Parts: sequence; structure tokens; C-alpha cells
Amino acid sequence: MDQDRAILAVDIGGTKTLVALVAASGIIGEVTVPTRREDGPDHWLDAVAAAALPWRGQFVGVGLAVTGFVRNGLWSAMNPATLGIPADYPLIAKVEALFGLPAIAFNDAQAAGWGEHALGAGQGHDLVFLTISTGIGGGIVLQGHLLEGLAGHFGLAVDGDDNLFLEDRVSGRWMAAEARRQGQEVDARQVFAAAAASETWALDIVEGAARRVARLCRNIQLMLDPPRIVIGGGIGLANGFIERVRGLVAPPGQVPPVSICRAELGVHAGILGIADLARAKLLHAGG
Repeated sequence: MDQDRAILAVDIGGTKTLVALVAASGIIGEVTVPTRREDGPDHWLDAVAAAALPWRGQFVGVGLAVTGFVRNGLWSAMNPATLGIPADYPLIAKVEALFGLPAIAFNDAQAAGWGEHALGAGQGHDLVFLTISTGIGGGIVLQGHLLEGLAGHFGLAVDGDDNLFLEDRVSGRWMAAEARRQGQEVDARQVFAAAAASETWALDIVEGAARRVARLCRNIQLMLDPPRIVIGGGIGLANGFIERVRGLVAPPGQVPPVSICRAELGVHAGILGIADLARAKLLHAGG
């Protein structure tokens, strides 16, 4: 049965955690629990175990998509303001002890990138995935393999001589701050609405973000030469944003700009991606 090869897929974010039972055919069930920042990772995992209790015995492995980065099974924060993770938290060891099953873990944007490669806009092709939302993350699939560790943390690349991170000049958080600087008490969604109404201040903000993403896409093409870049996230998928980025990507010499596509899996990209990775790595490895 399909359920016999189901994976418990977990996406731990800065404010909420999505827990899902995922079979090869798709998501069987899901539940969302809050990520209480003050509780710490031991409590977050206990909440995952409690949410998964009705599915005990129905899954054969655990896949975790997490903010921050994972190396050798150890979990650390890239930006502690997102989620305060102790350095080198033994994530895999804790999860395997908690469930008595094998586990794997990837950064959430890396997992989403694999999801788009396996099941979404990538359709089995190599790609670079960008999620542009409250911050910026990404995943890189080259020669059919997902790069791990720090690969894809594009938002933390330095942008300009003032050493600001790229996500400090592109993300939804930046858009709202820039609007406030101009006397507009609005969020990123309202910035896009004002831009659609041709309000100059909003158009300038959206254009500035799109220009920086276009520069990032050109740099990605020069460094990695992927056949496509897939863009997702609340900002990335906002009305007209990808079209602006496409129009602003400068071709690298006589080579056409890289193909830029819309992500297709939405909020389930990380869950579907980590489940697919877990099924391949945990089940196939065990025969």
C-alpha cells in the first residue's frame, strides 16, 4: 500500500510548524501547530510528536524542513531573529530517539527547491529556487542533486559596500520599512496594491526590489548556469513581480538570460520536497 511508505514530513518555521503524513501519491493529512519561540527545540519537537500521534505506525521515516541550516545532522540558526536555535543542536539524533525511526533534515527553502524540482515547476530539471517573502532563501539542484549546508542562502549575501544583506533590500520586511520611511503605514501586500494603482512611491519600491532580484538572477546564471530559476514566496509570486524581474535581467554577454519561472507548489513545497527526499534517502537506502 502507498501508506506503507508514508513519511512524516515536518516544516518548522519561525511562527508555525506544519506536520503532514505524506505518501508517494501526495498528502494524506496535515496539521499546523504554533512554533512558540520561547520554548526551544526540545519543546518544538515534542509538539510535532503530539501532532503526529494519530499517525503513529503509518510512517516509516521522518523528514524535516527547517529554518536555518543543517550540517551533519546538527541544526543552527543563520539569523537568530527568525528562530533562536542553539548552535549545533543535535536535530537528527533527537528526532530519531523521539520516533524510533530514521530521519533526515534540510533547510526549508532547500526542501522547497527539491519539491519544485521533483513535483512542480522544475519537472525533473536542474534549477535554482528562490523564495522571496519575509526574507529570502533558496535551493540549488544541480546534476539531479540538492546542494546542502549553506547553499542557497541568497538572502544573506552582502549587497553593496554598506554590508547590508540582500534580504534587507528586497524582502517584504524591507518593503514595509521603506514604505514607512516615505510616510506610508502599509505592509508589503498593500505596497503591491498601491503599485498596481500607479502610485509612484510604491512603484519605486517594487521596482527597486525587482531590480535587485534581477541582478541576483544574472549572477546565479553566471555562477551556476542553471536551465531555469524558479521563484516563489509571497513577494516573488505577487502580481507582476516575476514579469518585472524578467524585464530587468541583463543578458550575460551574447547569451540569453536564464529562464525564470513561477513556483507551482505554494506552501506545500517544503513538505512535499522533504517527503520526497526522505523517501529516496531513507527507504531506497534500506532496500
